[in-house]
Amino acid sequence: MAGPALVKKTGMEPSAARRVADIDWAAWVPVQRATLLFVIRDGQILLIHKKRGLGAGKINGPGGRIEPGETPAACAVREVTEELLATPVGVHPAGELFFQFTDGLSIHGYVFTASDIKGVPTETDEAVPLWVRTDSIPYGRMWEDDRHWLPLLLAGRDFKGYFIFEGDTMLDHRLEG
Repeated sequence: MAGPALVKKTGMEPSAARRVADIDWAAWVPVQRATLLFVIRDGQILLIHKKRGLGAGKINGPGGRIEPGETPAACAVREVTEELLATPVGVHPAGELFFQFTDGLSIHGYVFTASDIKGVPTETDEAVPLWVRTDSIPYGRMWEDDRHWLPLLLAGRDFKGYFIFEGDTMLDHRLEG
């Protein structure tokens, strides 16, 4: 795909990038837009064990792809409700994530927090809910990037993260926040 999402100075596609600095992020256009939402209350964070799709088998926050005409915040609430049969409340934006994969996949992620959830998070065909103490997050079972930006989310700091991945392996990253 030629056009504005070219790698800086080289004329190569973003999927050829191995360093965050190689990509002109101002011109970069993601293939997908998606959300993540983390309910944080009483010293615990609501995570999921993802059962299918990108990241299946990993621990993550609930979320998913933004539908046409949908706002990121509406998507975040809808995805949690679909994945866990419970509805987050007190939702606030927390940060943004920009992922470029070497296979061509690119995702602009919007990250939210919520202060509570109505209903009991319940296992579905997509996810198993897990309440985890915020000082015991299982980073070893999560995407590599999470250990970089999730502490900022927990500290209440706004952030932007830029990441290059080859499969499950993070090749490079830059974090602002």
